[in-house]
Amino acid sequence: MKKKLFALLAFGLFAIAINAQETVKQDAKNVGNAIQRGVKATGKGVKNGAEWVGDKTRKGAKATKTGVKNGTKWVGQTATKGATSVKNVAVKEAGAVSDGYKDVKADFKK
Repeated sequence: MKKKLFALLAFGLFAIAINAQETVKQDAKNVGNAIQRGVKATGKGVKNGAEWVGDKTRKGAKATKTGVKNGTKWVGQTATKGATSVKNVAVKEAGAVSDGYKDVKADFKK
């Protein structure tokens, strides 16, 4: 009877060990699959992020180029208008100074 009990107990422990080994194998396989899915998702996310950054960089460079071009044009136009205004004021002021000089000179002659 003892031998049968030990044999039955040994068979039970062997069955439990085999079952545990299969469970560990399945768990390891599940973990490996999850890691592979995570790596694939991370790679896809990095690729999409790099494409997004590249697109934004190109758009930003184009917008900066356009902004600089428009800003340069505006500065040129404003500088030209300012120079014309200064010239007109200088001519008017020169005429006024000349008239004032003539009036003062005429007053001294009197």
